[in-house]
Amino acid sequence: MTEWSAARENLRKAVTALGYPADLADLLAREIGSPKGINRLTAYIYHAQPATLEMLVDEMLAIKAQIDTWREKKESQEAQGGYNAYLFHRRSLDDE
Repeated sequence: MTEWSAARENLRKAVTALGYPADLADLLAREIGSPKGINRLTAYIYHAQPATLEMLVDEMLAIKAQIDTWREKKESQEAQGGYNAYLFHRRSLDDE
């Protein structure tokens, strides 16, 4: 069983234990988009036992926002690194 399928299966078990359909777990997993994020949501469900569907979806959106912010930060760091390398090489050529 892959990391993805194990995370989805654990989320299905947690969501169905709350009384929601397994299809909801699949939708939540698809929206989050990473096994670590799915595991975070599963841990939240077991720990907080959200009373409403709104609380569950709100946590999913919060996790997704954090993941998206992290991805944007990494992309920005890579772009900045490339720009810095360009400036360094350009300066090296100017010094010659």
